[in-house]
Amino acid sequence: MIGGISGWQLLILLLIVVLVFGTKRLRNIGSDLGSAVKGFRKGMEDENKTDEPDQISSELPPSNAHQDSDKEEKPAAPPTGKDV
Repeated sequence: MIGGISGWQLLILLLIVVLVFGTKRLRNIGSDLGSAVKGFRKGMEDENKTDEPDQISSELPPSNAHQDSDKEEKPAAPPTGKDV
């Protein structure tokens, strides 16, 4: 079966674990583990939701960029020759 462990060996191992820890403690451990996994998944979803607006806003041009592109660029005025 799995890594050379047969079904009977897994059953005996499970029986020993139940005898050592007890069913109530195993139930609590399973519940804690399940809530930890649920919290981890929720945290990953929340992180993805908060990252999306940042990515969208960084991809968009600044709000005045489209106004500047409509104007034709004028060359800079030549120096007047006066020293400041």
